[in-house]
Amino acid sequence: MKLKFINLIFAAVTLLFSTNVFAAETIKIGALFAVTGPAAFLGEPERNSAKMVVDEINKAGGVKGHKLELVVYDTTGDATKAVQLATKLIKDDKVIAIIGPSTTGETMAVIPVAEKGQVPLISCSAGSKITDPVKKWVFKTAQNDSLAVGKIYEYLQKSKQTKVSILTVSDGFGASGREQLKSQAAKYGITIVSDETYGPKDTDMTAQLTKIRGSNSQAVICWGTNPGPALVAKNAKQLGIKIPLFMSHGVSSKKFIELAGDASEGIKLPSGKVVVADMLPAAEKQKKSLMAFVKDYSKHYKAEGDHFGGHAWDAVMLIRNAVENGALTAAAIRDQIESTKSFAGIGGSFNYSQADHAGLGKDAFVLVEVKNKDWSIVK
Repeated sequence: MKLKFINLIFAAVTLLFSTNVFAAETIKIGALFAVTGPAAFLGEPERNSAKMVVDEINKAGGVKGHKLELVVYDTTGDATKAVQLATKLIKDDKVIAIIGPSTTGETMAVIPVAEKGQVPLISCSAGSKITDPVKKWVFKTAQNDSLAVGKIYEYLQKSKQTKVSILTVSDGFGASGREQLKSQAAKYGITIVSDETYGPKDTDMTAQLTKIRGSNSQAVICWGTNPGPALVAKNAKQLGIKIPLFMSHGVSSKKFIELAGDASEGIKLPSGKVVVADMLPAAEKQKKSLMAFVKDYSKHYKAEGDHFGGHAWDAVMLIRNAVENGALTAAAIRDQIESTKSFAGIGGSFNYSQADHAGLGKDAFVLVEVKNKDWSIVK
């Protein structure tokens, strides 16, 4: 009887020990994406891509034996909800890193939560203010809007188009883009002759575009995310505006072409290279990983892998690489990401440092144009 009792205790202790080991081997990653709502064209491919890569890592045995667990919450694009869910991820779910949110406004709202909780936040948003100035626990994988503005202005400068009108959405992304458009103009010899804005829920931009049509502008730059820019394209066509129309990287997916229809033809914008992966030269360092991502996404979701899903793919891989290098705590993962060099991701070649938590340079962008309802590289 005594031996049986001892055996039962041993079995219980063994089970408890095994459970603790299993729990220790599972690494929880939080994710905040706008899977539904107006920004779903960002959040849905981000969620899909994050899930896809985590599943594939686990099927291959995890990272040094550690399985990854992705805890995803839908923010619906709401900053207040994003803050609540970020708090839940840190306090209740005990994640060691958070990917997202999908938009600049949400990210700016969540930053204080990540900083206070001392958990790495890897944003999928583009606003330069996310990482400028540098915050200890905050990184991003989306290309900075400052780089996107530079890409457009370089093209305008070469084309000798010096008078520009800007039309920006009045949210976090639009405000950041507007700031960059205004601050960089002089450096490229560009004069902003008309500065118009529109609301995130506006359904007609005819009034703003009519003012622009009456100016001596040589080009129009619209800064926003769908559906607003698609409406701007349609309104511009209806008004017979013939000068070139540029968009931001915030609409770099087939969704924009679908929404704008025929009005999208000829529109140019800076984009991550993934939307034109098959057109890149063989010598392009990113081409192999870009083509693999596009093929993988299509296999899983019967749709094209895009610029936005790539941000989430990069974020998961940054965490995976940190764990591969022995990081098993939030602080260690933060340190490893900050020391990442020459990581060939979907968004570009990442090089982080204490002074740079954005990690990308101008070579992360190509200028693309809509031709025959598809993307082409502007030569």
